Amino acid sequence: MRNTESRLPYKALAVSTVLSLLVVGWGWLNLETLTVHRLVVSLFWPLVRLLVFIALGLVVGQTIEATGWTRKLAVVAAPLFRFSNLGDRCSAAFTTSFFSGVAANAMLWEFFKDEKITRRQLFLGNLMNQFSAYFLHLPTTFFIVIPLTGWAGTLYFLLTFIALVARTLLVMLYGRSFCRPERDSQEAADRMDTPLETGRGKKDVFKAVKKRLPGRIVGIAVYVVPIYALVFMVSAMGGFDAAREWLAHFVVTSVLPVESLSVIILSFAAEFTSGFAAAGALMEAGVLTVKQTVIALLAGNIVAFPIRALRHQLPRYMGIFSPAMGLQLLLLGQGLRVISLVVVGVIYYWFF
Repeated sequence: MRNTESRLPYKALAVSTVLSLLVVGWGWLNLETLTVHRLVVSLFWPLVRLLVFIALGLVVGQTIEATGWTRKLAVVAAPLFRFSNLGDRCSAAFTTSFFSGVAANAMLWEFFKDEKITRRQLFLGNLMNQFSAYFLHLPTTFFIVIPLTGWAGTLYFLLTFIALVARTLLVMLYGRSFCRPERDSQEAADRMDTPLETGRGKKDVFKAVKKRLPGRIVGIAVYVVPIYALVFMVSAMGGFDAAREWLAHFVVTSVLPVESLSVIILSFAAEFTSGFAAAGALMEAGVLTVKQTVIALLAGNIVAFPIRALRHQLPRYMGIFSPAMGLQLLLLGQGLRVISLVVVGVIYYWFF
């Protein structure tokens, strides 16, 4: 255990922590709105909570692998992933993502590091997990949005679901065309399987998780802490608010009346329901038609969500994956998402 501990990147963690403190200290000295109370409530506790959830996700992911549940979970979505040539491991991560996105991404990263999946399979597996992420938030959003926007909200959810299905099918077809079927590389994969996948007793599983977990948590914290602090500072300086308002002005054209600008800007707020509430109010007042309301909501979704992703998911992605790969995954996922929503929105506007 001493050898394992000696390899943990504590020096790197110390350096990243000092850099984070310097960034936060500069903000505290130069920004009047950045009080100690705000630092504790908006930075310290959210960062601690994020690290705790990441740690729990890692525990779940490594426990699934150590207990040999990978293939059992893979059975749930096996036909889809067999067609896509993404294999049982990506299928297991997909099933896990319905319960924990962090655990699913941690599983993909561990499989990639152990050379059990390729880089292409990791990227495609992560994109496939957008399907489950949609349903994770659906129960909460659906029963809030529908009472506020009525039929327009129903059409909005229908269009976002169509866009989700379209990009999921696109990912599956890409995997079918460019990934090698798993059966062709199964023998090599079996040789690379570690004892962790054969299933063990509770004590052995605990030892296996305990051996791997500290290094993963410390390695993740090295990137998560400074990136989270930097993102927080950009937010405190109004960077994200300015970017959202700047982007909103490019969305409002002859297709959307000026009144819909308020819907889009309000949808940028941390409490996303305000955008839907404003849309419902404008529609009820006769300012916006149902069709204009749907387009406005889609426009707010297209502009707001990528910025939210950079703000909230960037530290998590860069921590779980390598910084470069995490950024690539996030940009690719959001780019594909935006393109699919634009295409669906344009079709709806011109043909309905």
